[in-house]
Amino acid sequence: MSTSEYDSLRPPEPEGGRRRGRRRSGRRGGRNDGSREMPMVPEAEFSSYYGRPVIKPPPWEAEVGAYLFLGGVAGGSGLLAAGAQLTGREALRRNTRLTGFVAVLLSLAALVKDLGRPERFLNMLRTFKPTSPMNLGSWILSAYSAGLSVAAASEIDRMTGSRLPLGPLRPVLRGVEGPAGLEAAVLAAPLAVYTAVLLADTAIPTWNAAHEDLPFVFVSSASLAASGLAMVTTPVAEAGPARVLAVLGVLGDLVATRVMERRMDPVAAEPLHHGRPGHMLRYSERLVIAGGLGTLLGGRNRGVAVVSGLALATASALTRFGVFEAGKESARHPRYTIEPQKRRLAARRSAGITGDSITTAG
Repeated sequence: MSTSEYDSLRPPEPEGGRRRGRRRSGRRGGRNDGSREMPMVPEAEFSSYYGRPVIKPPPWEAEVGAYLFLGGVAGGSGLLAAGAQLTGREALRRNTRLTGFVAVLLSLAALVKDLGRPERFLNMLRTFKPTSPMNLGSWILSAYSAGLSVAAASEIDRMTGSRLPLGPLRPVLRGVEGPAGLEAAVLAAPLAVYTAVLLADTAIPTWNAAHEDLPFVFVSSASLAASGLAMVTTPVAEAGPARVLAVLGVLGDLVATRVMERRMDPVAAEPLHHGRPGHMLRYSERLVIAGGLGTLLGGRNRGVAVVSGLALATASALTRFGVFEAGKESARHPRYTIEPQKRRLAARRSAGITGDSITTAG
């Protein structure tokens, strides 16, 4: 047997030889003296450089999730308020205007907290860039807030018996109240959906993979939140439009979520089903079904309407926070970025697309 001065530096073989389960053969088969050649390092498995994320996870905290939810509440409430205004439902109009007003104020506070300084929000209004979801969303939020604030101020003045110190401005406020409410209604749907476009426009794997269907999920979620809160705050005699919107929101949410998950890359969709985001979205689906059935079967009963409305509003919040957390989770693990990219590259090559920078790189 040949020996070397380096034999003493080799690590001992594991029990059973170099390959466990294989028959040992040869003169040295049963010896664990380190004289046989064996790998000095374990076989490498590619993930990313030093196991670090391929893309930088977004630094957003819970206030951004709250901003997503409150924007949906504000948008849906503005749409319901306009319908109540046109059909003469005073209680529903008042409650939805005030709900939307409070929601938009809280959403602005959440956005400013995330930005760190109020002037950063104002700086976004220095330009108008339709190709930027953040810039366009800032303009939508500002214009919607202006219209709904006027309508809500008129409602507050009526509730206090015209005691607000408006003076000669009171007739002006009453005159512009109706057009301001309709202006907010025009911007209600864009306000409810632009945050979905904002998320999908990023490189975060789960959000980007859902870019075709996430806006429909967010519109349905906004309908659930606004109609649910309207059912809680409004007598059943005037809450008919809220019940209709709630049922439509339930159907839209269940269908849009299923379609989104089926059309997404299966790996990119995994964070929607596992961990904390998965728990949120599963409970959201259960509350959507329970709230929808309660609205459909017992929505004219005040107690059932309140419970169903709370279930729908909670389901909307869980949907927004679940999608938000799933995207953050997908950015932390390299496989959610790498595997869908490899699958898309293979699909392009199999389709005969081989002459662009994507299929020829590397």
